[in-house]
Amino acid sequence: MKAEAENHFRLTCEVETTLKVIGGRWKVLIIRELMTGVKRFGELQRALPGVTQKMLTQQLREMEEDGIIHREVYPQIPPKVEYSLTPLGETLQPILYAMHDWAVQHLAQTNYH
Repeated sequence: MKAEAENHFRLTCEVETTLKVIGGRWKVLIIRELMTGVKRFGELQRALPGVTQKMLTQQLREMEEDGIIHREVYPQIPPKVEYSLTPLGETLQPILYAMHDWAVQHLAQTNYH
């Protein structure tokens, strides 16, 4: 029984780590947008109705610190900044696809649209 509890604890810790990296209102949606390719800040903001400039900036910084997105700054006027998924960030794609598939099944089972 103790080994079973330890395995559950370990799984929980790893799930919590994943949620720390992709949790929150906007991070999964940012990843979804970047799965289609490189995006500039304004493109991301337009694709995410309701996100404030401050919140998007904060989320992007956290994601950059976690190593899942890359921020490329071009030295020009006006400044040009592009965001893309890193190889580590790309490994999150199957998780998003699994979340999508789960939601489709859930909606079908609950008749909730």
